[in-house]
Amino acid sequence: MLNYIWLALVLLAVAIGGWNDRLKDVTGGALDGAKTAVTIAIGLWGVMALWLGVMRLAERAGLVQRIAYGLRPLLLRLFPEVPADHPAMGSMLMNMAANMLGLGNAATPLGLRAMQDLESLNPRPGIASNAMCTFLAINTSSVQLIPATAIAILASAGSARPTVIVGTAFFATLCAATVAVLSAKFFERLSFFKPRREENDGADTPPIRPRTSQRDVPAEGTDKFAFDDESLGQPPLSRPAPWGMVALALLGVFFLMLFLRMVMPDVFRLPLPTDPALQNPFARMVNALSILAIPLLLSFFPVYAAARGIKVYDEFVEGAKESFNVILRIIPFLVTMLVAIGMFKGAGGIDLLTKMLNPVLRPLHFPADLVPLALMRPLSGSATLALLTDIVHRLGPDNIVSLTAATIYGSTETTFYVVAVYFGSIGIKQTRHAIPAGLLADLTGVIASVIICRAVL
Repeated sequence: MLNYIWLALVLLAVAIGGWNDRLKDVTGGALDGAKTAVTIAIGLWGVMALWLGVMRLAERAGLVQRIAYGLRPLLLRLFPEVPADHPAMGSMLMNMAANMLGLGNAATPLGLRAMQDLESLNPRPGIASNAMCTFLAINTSSVQLIPATAIAILASAGSARPTVIVGTAFFATLCAATVAVLSAKFFERLSFFKPRREENDGADTPPIRPRTSQRDVPAEGTDKFAFDDESLGQPPLSRPAPWGMVALALLGVFFLMLFLRMVMPDVFRLPLPTDPALQNPFARMVNALSILAIPLLLSFFPVYAAARGIKVYDEFVEGAKESFNVILRIIPFLVTMLVAIGMFKGAGGIDLLTKMLNPVLRPLHFPADLVPLALMRPLSGSATLALLTDIVHRLGPDNIVSLTAATIYGSTETTFYVVAVYFGSIGIKQTRHAIPAGLLADLTGVIASVIICRAVL
């Protein structure tokens, strides 16, 4: 499907650009897309090295498997083909949590690691598995607790109630996530989206092992994984040392106090935040979680791993090394997709689609100002942000259309960018039903945003 979408974007860009006498803009869009792709990849490199190193420590200490096992009932329903104690379960869970908290700088590396772990179970390299498609659909429609960027746009424009979109975005993303899961499960049953067998497609080859130090061999007579480090030349994990448990307890108390200070400043006789986006206690709670989550993970995982006898520095370095190969695999896919999108934008394709859809959407009372933003959202995050800013400043930050636009921005995702980065990192060429499920989730987020905002604002 990605082949047809990419070819359609390129051909339509040339045709529309030629008709509108904008071929120069088409060329500029292609070059800008290529530059942007490399810039994004290089910017992601250091962040990926950091989080892959942290994930290495979490895996070696057994934390990822413990987290996944604790949520086994839910994860097994979503990903029945993934063993309960496989590292992929923990990676996906941590990615989802990071997305919910708006930790984009942590969510993407964790998601890329989850895709690597899922690829280790994939019997057909190069073809997306059902678990990959479901995970990507969830990723593009992740439930958002606080749409921080959209709130910041409204607050900077002088909105009297910028946090009003917290509730609307939450329920819109909840609708989108529900549709994403249901559509992914429905599409995977259709023969049209079944994996196409090709000569030497690797269907009969064993899956690639995940790059972890644990052995992923199911214990005889069970569906759980038996982790045996001695078989790989690694010493068995010891119980956490007493000093480690004390250090972890102190660390927990320290972060709990920081959390309470940020959520209830009046109890600690501290001045209330002046930011209008943080006047609501719930907003302060989610903001505190967003701020404290990364420092907590960066300190908790190394301490826990050290307490279990792990050489934290050496293991962190080994995990960080993986980022180099991942980035090299991402760049060609990212360049290919962003070049096509840049050409289509430069040709005026979005403007043309807006004019074509306006007669259809006007009877449905869909605001015309939201059409370009809704069409651009799956293609480009930066362009969508520019459109949102324009709407807010043109119509006013407290106008219902502006608030609806902010809700759409906070409840949808750049589906094609996510597909290019996540699938490109593991060389997936047949994306199957991942894109239709993601786009359907985006459409649901847009429709739900309009309906919910009209009902409550």
